[in-house]
Amino acid sequence: MKGAISAVGFLLIMAGVFGISFTWHSDHRTAESLSAYCRIDFVASRTETGQLEGAVFTMWDYRYGGEKLLPKAILYTDGLPWEMAAAIKQTRGEESEYPETFKNENKLFVEMPKASLPAIRKAESIRFRFYYDNGDTVDLPLNPQDTEYWRRQVQE
Repeated sequence: MKGAISAVGFLLIMAGVFGISFTWHSDHRTAESLSAYCRIDFVASRTETGQLEGAVFTMWDYRYGGEKLLPKAILYTDGLPWEMAAAIKQTRGEESEYPETFKNENKLFVEMPKASLPAIRKAESIRFRFYYDNGDTVDLPLNPQDTEYWRRQVQE
């Protein structure tokens, strides 16, 4: 009986350790590019005559932690900063379409400053920085494929 209780206790401890390490890994993940860290979308908008009029960026970050995105972001084109105000929406894990995942969805939406579009067109490197209310900052570059896609989107 004592051995069975010890075995159950050991299994509970191991499950807790693996559960905590899994959650820590998911909320403190590392990535070499923005699209490896979260889901992103970048779309240029054009007038009826085909003239470039703007671009919007949307980002979805799924986290186990309850931290919320702050409504600010910075785009860097070859090191030149473009500060932007963002619209933010958080859907708690229990409110999501798949509540069993316990993940929170943080959505960030920004309209790129019109003056940044020529800089995006010419940029060799593009980075994006965003912030969480717990003090975490994520600052990641676009991978080469995404950089090229952004450049094509803003071509005149």
